[in-house]
Parts: sequence; structure tokens; C-alpha cells
Amino acid sequence: MSALRRFTDRLRRTSLWQRLALLLFPALLLVTGIELWMTRHDALAAANAAYDRSLLGALKSIDANISTASGGLSVELPYTMFEFFELTASGQVFFRVATSDGLVELGSADLPAPPVEPPMGVPAFYDATYFGEAVRLAAYRRDLDRAPAGSTGRSVLIQVGESTRSRQEFTSRFVRSAALRDGLILAMLLCGTALALAAALRPLSRLAREVQARTPDDLTRIAETDLPAEVRPLVAAVNQQMARTQELVAQQRQFLDDASHQLRTHLTTLQMQADYARREDDPAQVRAALDALGTEISRATRSAQQLLALGRSDTVAVAPAEFDTAELLREVAVDLLPLARAKRIDLGIHAPSPDLHAVGDRGLLREALSNLVANAIAYTPAAGTITLFAAGDAAGWSLNVEDDGPGLSEDERATLGQRFRRGTRADQGGFGLGLAIVRSIAQRHRGDLRLEARGAGPGLHAIIWWPRPAG
Repeated sequence: MSALRRFTDRLRRTSLWQRLALLLFPALLLVTGIELWMTRHDALAAANAAYDRSLLGALKSIDANISTASGGLSVELPYTMFEFFELTASGQVFFRVATSDGLVELGSADLPAPPVEPPMGVPAFYDATYFGEAVRLAAYRRDLDRAPAGSTGRSVLIQVGESTRSRQEFTSRFVRSAALRDGLILAMLLCGTALALAAALRPLSRLAREVQARTPDDLTRIAETDLPAEVRPLVAAVNQQMARTQELVAQQRQFLDDASHQLRTHLTTLQMQADYARREDDPAQVRAALDALGTEISRATRSAQQLLALGRSDTVAVAPAEFDTAELLREVAVDLLPLARAKRIDLGIHAPSPDLHAVGDRGLLREALSNLVANAIAYTPAAGTITLFAAGDAAGWSLNVEDDGPGLSEDERATLGQRFRRGTRADQGGFGLGLAIVRSIAQRHRGDLRLEARGAGPGLHAIIWWPRPAG
């Protein structure tokens, strides 16, 4: 297992060329080895089939020359056939003729017997060792016309054997020839595969050169033409990621432009008010200028805080976890209760069921809900009502803020939530960032900010909705 793990780790660190070589070359060697083993097996079977026919011919010649006419057992050996047989066998030829009781036998008496007694009238072939040399033998058993003198056996066993040297030499020559042929084919396969891989990987090399030649700010799409079909999904994914990065860069540039303009406006106003206070001699006018200066500092502080919150909502990693929605509603309401009391606003909670738990980044969702409530307090007139509640179903969860303020027109509900986009009542303290922060946090949770008209009477119903996690 450790060797396999080391091989897998090495495979992950290698280039595509090396990976293909590590995978392809052993596979080709294994296939070649199996093919050579099968070739040797087939060659040995073919040699046995050819040489066994010679053994069978010698067996039948001996059988045809067996006679019991003289009362004993006589065999007229076909010497001419044996000489030819010895030449083809490249070694010595052995024979044995014996009755079933073993009392009468001719030839090599110690010739190895068949491992299993052959059936009557059917020749059997088998391998054995005789005087330390491998031999191939054929055995044949048949009935005699009568038992020979001195024996009670009515059947005879005929055996003919030869050395397997010629068969082995034939098989070795055949396997060597096949090995040379397969080696040549393997070399041709490797060369052809290398050329094919070089041609197939050429578009990837070209793609690498094009990407390396790009400037750091070049986020245009990579051309997918002339690329293999297997690489196009990867290039499409890279293009999709580059498009998202390009959109994020454009959004950040717009954010920096708008943020610098927003802060520059506050700083310019502060500078003008400070200059006005220095020029005034009337203490009442100086105090009025200082009050205006404090108000503008508060506005600049809130604007800076919202800018930081907006930047954080875009970049901080979302860490989903289960949390109690009722507890979150209570925390936000308690934090913003002093602002609501200052305007005599009835800030209440419609508590959800005790077991309503949601899954999301509690810190980010708390910040989003706080912005919604602060926005509602800013726009709801004195003695108004603001209600917080949460809901959940099979699709997802929502945090809701409902007020009885002046509400928004349909066009404003469609456009508000974009960065630095202010409503018609922005002079009451809005900076165009609160709803943008809420929408950004909702989108980070794969959800959205919904602005709807209040069901009964004037007012606005703001909803932070996000879906349940997949799986």
C-alpha cells in the first residue's frame, strides 16, 4: 500500500509527458509479456501436434509388425522408419512392447509407464523424464489374438518415446522470432505514441505561451478555437473565472471611486465648516458652526463605518453554522432600541417558533439585519412602528423588517440596494450604503434582498432571504 501511495504521489508531481510514460510504458510491457507467453504456449502446442504425428506413425508401424503366430510374441521393427524418426527427433528413440501381465516384453523395459492406463484402442501421449532427459511418449494398448507362450496376458502395451530437444529448439526459435517482432512493434508503438502526443499537446503549448505573454491586467477571454475537445471545458472554466474576476475588479474600482468621492465630500464639508468657524467672531455663530461640524463628523464616521462594512461583506469568508433566529432578533433590537426610543418608535419583535434555527454566517447576517433596522429607524417618522420577525420553510430562511413609514415606490424598490444609490429621502441621513451592505451579505449566502410594499397600509417590508445549504 505504501509503494502504491508513493507511486501515486510521484504521478501527481510529474508532467503530462512523464505521467503518460509512467502509465503507458508498463502497460505496453505487460501486454508484450503476455503476448510472448501466449506465443510460447501456442508454439509448444503446435510443435507437439506436429511431432506427435511422427510418434503415432512409429507406434502404428510397430503395432502392425506384432505377431503371435509362432506361439510367442514377435515384433519386426521398422528400422528405416526409426532412423528417419531419430533424425527428426534430433536424439535417441525408445520403444517398448509388453504384455499386460509384464511377463513378456521387448525394447526398453524401464521406459516410464503412462500416468493413467490408456483406454483400449486409443493412443495416449504424455511427458516424462528418462535417464535425466525430458522425453515425449505415446502409448497404445490393444488385445492380442491369443496369449503368447509363457504369458497369460491377452493384451499388449506399445510405447514409443523420443527426446524433446528438437521440440524445445523449435519452440525457442519461434519465441525468439516473436520476441524480436514484438520488440520492433513495441518500439514503433512508442515512437508513434510520442509523435501523436506531441501533435496532440501542441495546442496546449501554444495556449501556455499565449497566457504567459499576457499582461497582468489582461483579463480577456482565452480563445477556444483549435483546442482539443477535452481541454475546452477547462478553458471555459478559466474564462468564467476570469469573467468573475473582471467583474470583481470593476466592482472594486467603482467602489473605490465612489468611496473616495464620498469621503472627499465629507472632508471638504468639514474643512469649509472649520474655516467658517475660524472667521466668525460671534460666539453664537461659532457654536452653530461647531455643532454643524460635529454633525458632519458623525455623518463621516457612519459613512466610513459603512464603507468598511461593505468591503468586509465582499471579502470576508462565509462560515455557515446553525444559530437561533429568535436570539439574533433580540440582540439587534436591544442594540438599536436607544435610537428607536429617541424617535419614540415602537421597535418590537414577533418571536418565531422556539425551534426555528437557521444555517448561515451569524456575524454577517447580524450586520445585515442591523443595517436594515437602522435604515428603517432613519426613515420611519416619529411614533411609528417597526417589527422584526424571522421565517423558514423547506426552501430557506428569511429575516424580516417591516415598518409603517412612507415606503418606497416600485421603481425605487427595484433600484435601491445598489451601491451609493440613494432614495428620494436621502437627505434624512442616508448614504446609499446600508441596503448595498445587506444585499451583498445576502448574495454571499446565495440569497437576495427583497423590498416589498407593506401588506396593510403604507410602509416597507424588507426581507433578507437565503436558501438551505445543498445536500
